Amino acid sequence: MGFRDVVDITVEGGKGGDGGLSFLRLKYIPKGGPDGGHGGDGGSVYLRAVDDVTVLDRLAPRRRYRAGTGQQGEGRNRAGSGGADLELEVPVGTAARDLDSGELVADLIEEGERVLVARGGKGGRGNASFASSQRRTPRFAEFGTRGERRHLRLELMTLADVGLVGYPNAGKSSLLAALSNARPVIADYPFTTLTPNLGVVERDLKRFTIADIPGIIEDAHLGRGLGLDFLRHISRTRLLVYVLDIAEDPEATLEALRTELRNHDPGLLERPALLVLNKIDLASPDEVAAAEQRLSAAGLPVVSVSALERAGLASLIDTLFAVLPEPPKAVRREAAERRLEVRPLEVVRDASGLGWLVHGSEIEELVGRFDPSNADAVAYLQRFFKTYGIDRLLERAGARDGDEVRIGEAVFDYFSERTVDEESEDASEDDGDDADEGEDVVDDVEVGDRS
Repeated sequence: MGFRDVVDITVEGGKGGDGGLSFLRLKYIPKGGPDGGHGGDGGSVYLRAVDDVTVLDRLAPRRRYRAGTGQQGEGRNRAGSGGADLELEVPVGTAARDLDSGELVADLIEEGERVLVARGGKGGRGNASFASSQRRTPRFAEFGTRGERRHLRLELMTLADVGLVGYPNAGKSSLLAALSNARPVIADYPFTTLTPNLGVVERDLKRFTIADIPGIIEDAHLGRGLGLDFLRHISRTRLLVYVLDIAEDPEATLEALRTELRNHDPGLLERPALLVLNKIDLASPDEVAAAEQRLSAAGLPVVSVSALERAGLASLIDTLFAVLPEPPKAVRREAAERRLEVRPLEVVRDASGLGWLVHGSEIEELVGRFDPSNADAVAYLQRFFKTYGIDRLLERAGARDGDEVRIGEAVFDYFSERTVDEESEDASEDDGDDADEGEDVVDDVEVGDRS
């Protein structure tokens, strides 16, 4: 059966729910405090290994997979529910690689293994979390963060117990069909096999899987022909079977095949192997005997067959069961540790030369969690601007009152600390004890969810 062995997909954790913006309103408590609950966390995306080599086919039609979104927080301190996790099934032996960084994300070698590949966003805090003795009626809440997004390549690295190695037209597909229940496409031209074919050989209560993989050619390790597909799939095969056409100088063919394997991975030559001399129906018994004698110098068992006439197949099956080693304990390749990029704080002129750009991972993430058009939220952020020293950096860079300052997607107007202090003193004198006037205007207001 043919199947897909490489799939590129985008996975994305669900967005965290926004925090609730709400004030308690009861019959006998007309001016209750803030009671907005937290938003729920977004769901995460996982890969789970299953014993089914065809499941990558099911992932291919869709290119993007996203976990569930966390729900918004509600009044009376009710937290939003978390988003549903998304679990994608992949065959045992699948390696997941990050297409942007090239790093190995996961190597799933055991059935049932489950690996996190895209974390969901965090839910935002409700306005109840921002209440303090100085801020009794916070009219802002925190946005939930977006989930992690990754572009992955899923590659099936384990196909079978036995891998058929040979040039195009060596008769691998015919041999697979004769030995097993597989029904590959068979024709008399190179590269009939464009995707791997898999079959099962059974005898009594024993069985093994055997794969006919796209034919190898000279310089396959450099990417010529379909060679890289072939070389990837033999990386975990327990037994290599070199299929040699008796009419095509089998000794030279064997040496060329071993050279390609050596150039790709020298360890492959230490793998248990067997030589199958195919198409003996095209040669005389003396020619077959002579070819077997010459090939025996390689130090590997030699079995002569005719896949077309089904000659010698019983002997080949006996030999395969005899030389196939026991399954070794799978060795996991260590995935690269995920490192988040941390950009230092800096202030630069924007392209127009009229405003300023503030860069920095921490401050951009912080500002992105609040509504820049909300005056209360901006007032809350002011103390962080001082803590991070942004005011001083802007002043040293030459910023003037009224200049536009962009942090991430948010835009603010710059005013020096001296100007802000003067305005604060004036506001205190004007407001007096009326600071809480109008507190009952807001009634169960909630921040809309940003998807």
